[in-house]
Amino acid sequence: MIVRILTEGQLRVPDTAIDELNTLDEKVLETCQAKDEAAFRTALDTLVTRVREIGEPLPLDEIVESDFVLPMADATLEEVEAMMSDEGLIPG
Repeated sequence: MIVRILTEGQLRVPDTAIDELNTLDEKVLETCQAKDEAAFRTALDTLVTRVREIGEPLPLDEIVESDFVLPMADATLEEVEAMMSDEGLIPG
């Protein structure tokens, strides 16, 4: 699957990571709903860091449709809330 991190680029992430990423995404969603800024910052950092760890960056000249888009690592709670659906940042 292809994941875009805003302002950073796209990464190819193994499909087998979807359950792990959904778990991390759920934590981001929960912290947004709770308006817990400190927990949100940790949850978003954990999600973005994990995608960077397991993902392989795509060449900048390769344009591929992203399966989902993550906010930039320094996004605010309000910015992330605006990007979220009822399922969080990562659909289904």
